[in-house]
Amino acid sequence: MSSYCKVWINGQEIEADADRKLIDVLRNDCRLKSVKDGCSEGACGTCTVLVDGKATKACVQKMGRMEGKHILTVEGFSQREKDVYVYAFGQAGAVQCGFCIPGMVICAKGLLDVNPNPSRVEIAHAIRNNYCRCTGYKKIIDAIELAAKMLREDTQLDEQEKMVKVGSRMHRIDVEGKVLGTGQYVDDMDQVDLPGLVYGSAVRAKYPRALVKSIRTEKAKALPGVVCVLTAEDVPGKNKVGHLKQDWDTMIPVGGTTRYLGDAIAIVAAETPEILEQAKALVEVDYEELRPVTCPAEALAEGAPLVHSTGNVLSHEHLVRGNAEEVIANSKYKVTKHYETPWTEHAFLEPECAIAMPFGDGVFIYSTDQGTYDTRHETSILLGLDPDKVIVENKLVGGGFGGKEDVTVQHQAALIAYLTKRTVKCKLTRKESLIIHPKRHPMSIDLTTACDENGYLTAMKAVVVADTGAYASLGGPVLQRACTHAAGPYNYQNIDIDGTAVYTNNPPAGAFRGFGVTQTIFATEMNLNLLAEMAGLDPWEMRYRNAIRPGQVLPNGQIADPATGLVETLEAVKDQFYEAYNAGKPVGLGCALKNAGVGVGLPDKGRARLIVEDGKIHIHAGASCIGQGLGTVLVQMVAESAGVSMDDIVYHNPNTSMAPDSGTTSGSRQTLITGEAARRASKDLRKELFALTGRSYECRTFDKRYLENVVVEEESPETAAVTFTGEELALLNGREYYEEYYAKTDKMGADLPNPVSHVAYGYATQMCLLNEDGTVDKIVAAHDVGKAVNPMSVEGQIEGGVLMSCGYALTEQYPLKDCVPTAKFGTLGLFRADKAPEIESIIVEKPGVDVAFGAIGIGEITSIPTAPAIAGAYYKWNGQFQTALPLEGTPYAKKKA
Repeated sequence: MSSYCKVWINGQEIEADADRKLIDVLRNDCRLKSVKDGCSEGACGTCTVLVDGKATKACVQKMGRMEGKHILTVEGFSQREKDVYVYAFGQAGAVQCGFCIPGMVICAKGLLDVNPNPSRVEIAHAIRNNYCRCTGYKKIIDAIELAAKMLREDTQLDEQEKMVKVGSRMHRIDVEGKVLGTGQYVDDMDQVDLPGLVYGSAVRAKYPRALVKSIRTEKAKALPGVVCVLTAEDVPGKNKVGHLKQDWDTMIPVGGTTRYLGDAIAIVAAETPEILEQAKALVEVDYEELRPVTCPAEALAEGAPLVHSTGNVLSHEHLVRGNAEEVIANSKYKVTKHYETPWTEHAFLEPECAIAMPFGDGVFIYSTDQGTYDTRHETSILLGLDPDKVIVENKLVGGGFGGKEDVTVQHQAALIAYLTKRTVKCKLTRKESLIIHPKRHPMSIDLTTACDENGYLTAMKAVVVADTGAYASLGGPVLQRACTHAAGPYNYQNIDIDGTAVYTNNPPAGAFRGFGVTQTIFATEMNLNLLAEMAGLDPWEMRYRNAIRPGQVLPNGQIADPATGLVETLEAVKDQFYEAYNAGKPVGLGCALKNAGVGVGLPDKGRARLIVEDGKIHIHAGASCIGQGLGTVLVQMVAESAGVSMDDIVYHNPNTSMAPDSGTTSGSRQTLITGEAARRASKDLRKELFALTGRSYECRTFDKRYLENVVVEEESPETAAVTFTGEELALLNGREYYEEYYAKTDKMGADLPNPVSHVAYGYATQMCLLNEDGTVDKIVAAHDVGKAVNPMSVEGQIEGGVLMSCGYALTEQYPLKDCVPTAKFGTLGLFRADKAPEIESIIVEKPGVDVAFGAIGIGEITSIPTAPAIAGAYYKWNGQFQTALPLEGTPYAKKKA
């Protein structure tokens, strides 16, 4: 028999079964949703609570160990503490996806209760057991430092400016819900919110490659409390789904062959999570195990088993401009090296989760994803429904970084709901998440780069092979970006880049921050360091001489637009670089460019719908916010464009029944492309307000400049100064304003002398400085963003992206043994707060892009130049030129057994 124990939770006495987990009691009995379930392994810290004043992870504690103890969650804070932490985290810009934040706040309180005036080192130590994948920790430490000061000095909260503009350092609009844990992620919804909720999960493949000979479900179906056990035969539409290419089996049928360990064999639903696990164990599957294809070399070998019937090559790209081979042969200096970049796990803090329910003759899905319309599209394929019969709405999304572009559980939940007419929650465990969702492509890169006697680049030739794993995901576009950006942000036009993405039985590889460019730019920048030595130049001068400038031609043939700011980013780090370099300190540089927008001639539209109700502007745009702060960006753009207070604006999470399709949150595109659509709709609204209030609207327009489909409008100073009140907005009640912006580009291989590959590029230079002991002292990251919509958020994106790639360069590993992942969340090698180096972000604003106030997305480029900058510094430190990541021989490297 189970024993019971008594504990005090937020001042109330609670009795619970001693064998239950503390997190289960807190989340499900007490409904304290600030306690997040990030891993259930005691690794991530999102479930941290105070137990008798000590920060403790609730997911690994049984109630029996809590007998008589006092447990505090964020919900139990005093109102003063809540107000201070919300203000401090908003003021510091410490909140991005928000999933880790309540745990960080708990650690902060645990520290400040015993040390009200901590140093930054002490703060970092206090949060060392809590991961953040978004922020780089710097702004979280800033926030805790500010909260300590406010609580110590009894500081009053400053009133926030309401007439915000593009460029304002405003608090995120969702900061309160994320700090206090009241904002809802999908997993926070339970049977109180959704009566009759059942639970679904998949029986996964036992082997990465095996023939499924039989599936027996009778025992599972007979278990009391089981709602359904589904196999591929139960799929009403097409069994194969996929983000772009429909090659991904929802379930492997009898007679089919598994392609990786994440393949679903059956999908089960039950009344409780406990019954669900019992039922899954009762599903019997007979396999004939087959030898897996473990790497591209095996996949491309003659007679290799086919991962897909279409062959083992997913995609091939060959970019040619000029005669690279001839120019290389005639160049003064040339370098040829082979590079290897590794698998990387996104490690977002919120595991994948979806809730689906029957809705008329279709389904409604609450989803954590990077594109509600993508989820709708794939689900409709599976169910055989018109897409309009599938409605998808985002709750808060706890990080993505590309890893939530593909469906994982959304379509499975929808299938259960559609067939059983029950509301169902499907959630991946952290172990399942590590296996199932697509990772960063490992790439093999053979690269030759050449320059003349003065160090000016002349040509490059590359062969890139990417392991795209079991399914297509976004492997084709990732390879394409890897190739189109491989020559770097420099001024030369002779290139020959051959790329191949290869199917294997490894986990799929797809979108990941940097989208393939993280891999190829590492190789390009490292070759540049060796060419600089040959030409007698230092790393800064080598890059400065070759840096692309406005009006020059990029290696892909595109003319660099007026916003091109690589030179300015180099100049921003120049003094710090030479101070270290001339003193003989180990310092390295890395430069990069990254597109904003899909580009290469593919359809790429941003759309926004503004509805005026009760004197407020309601923003509807089908663009997922995954922590980058898109909702705040759109509020700022609408506030300035319409001339209204942010109090008169309501931002809605994307919902496909209300919000127009704004495309995937990918390719650093939403700020520029959906932002421009919102700006245009706001201008339409503003003009009507002028007419209805009897005021004269005066402006002048400019012809389109660099970009297609752009008319630039500038109001007169008198008109621009006019703002509108909520009462005046009420004159528009019931009216809607819809606009879209089409980012027109030229397709790959277009027969044009200077094709437009992308509507805009961001540029960056990063510098790494090491301490004498070889630890990273500082990363300086200068980024050209066109216009910083919210500088605080831009800094946060830079800091988070830099630290993510510090891990990529030095510590992170996603090991596979015969296609089987062997890592746990806690062994991935993610950087912790007490090991993070100083990160200095420098925002370079260079106007020139004629849309969205000149803003260029920054989400991806922040992670691209970091690894080569770090590798360059270590080359200076120990003389070892390394061509594979993570680097060996550093203080961070794992000791080999």
